[in-house]
Amino acid sequence: DNPVLDKLLPKHKIKVLEKLSTKLPLKVTANLISDEGYWERCCRERWSICDTSEHGGSWKSLFFERHLENIIERFIPEATDPMQVANVIPFCQGYVKRLRINQLLPPVKEPSITNEEEGSDTGSDDGIDEPTLDHFDFGFITTRLSLLEELHVIYGVKGCGMNFEWNLFQFTKRDCVSLANAVKACKTLKVFRLQRSKVDDEKVRIIISSLLDHPSLVELDLSHNLIGDRGARAVGKLINRSKLEKVNLWDNKIRAPGAQAIAHALSRNDRLTSLNLRLNRIGDEGGEAVGNALLINSTLVDLHLGSNELTEPTALTLSQVLGLNRTIKRINLCCNRIGP
Repeated sequence: DNPVLDKLLPKHKIKVLEKLSTKLPLKVTANLISDEGYWERCCRERWSICDTSEHGGSWKSLFFERHLENIIERFIPEATDPMQVANVIPFCQGYVKRLRINQLLPPVKEPSITNEEEGSDTGSDDGIDEPTLDHFDFGFITTRLSLLEELHVIYGVKGCGMNFEWNLFQFTKRDCVSLANAVKACKTLKVFRLQRSKVDDEKVRIIISSLLDHPSLVELDLSHNLIGDRGARAVGKLINRSKLEKVNLWDNKIRAPGAQAIAHALSRNDRLTSLNLRLNRIGDEGGEAVGNALLINSTLVDLHLGSNELTEPTALTLSQVLGLNRTIKRINLCCNRIGP
């Protein structure tokens, strides 16, 4: 209520900051202390590994981004009080630019009744007490974090060990719709990564529809999912309806038709600089289509076509590209059967 820290003499200010406890409430320290040394102490006391290079070189940003990440990763729908997230947002919103969520917990399911006498009753009640959320709803924070530029999300549980169940790794349609709406509402978002979450064609089309004409998105990463040709066509449409500069579709199920759709978009695009299609199944039909697109495209710098069952026809097309295209810097063809 009487902030005099900045009015102290420099030597006195240093002494006060050195003595301040890192256990003080965030509602006191968040907006009153800007000293990086204090926030470095807060970080090192809480986490054994700290790297500010991934947080804009700021210890304060590192603290608040990881603090919010930890709260979200421990959030259990129907069990965790949403106010735990709501109460911390006012202190975080001025310092959070990036969130990397590596786990999302599902609702706790009550053990089913196995008593034979009650078997008939449990069947009729099935689904009555179904939770209103499958996982944390990101719309709760994206509309409140006015500086958020990067969002990385994985729908799964870390270290479940012997308690493994498939439902711990389920990205539902309800999750998909809520995430799509949250990303659409975040007008400052530049990088969106949704990895290892079993995103199929239906779900990726829902997400892509929310990203069309997004004002600031420049990087999209949907690697390690289940996206096929229909999903790839949606991505192709997005490439020419956005400001995307980097697209990563590594390790999906895209075949030749999907690659042809992306190639068609590439031939008309003047923004994209990086495209990663590694570990798909596009074959020579898809590889030649991408190569022919590069005979027209003049912006792509980096192309990865590794592990795509490519052989000599794709190599011949790319040899023409190397003779004519003056923009491309890197083409990766590892783990294919190009031959002599």
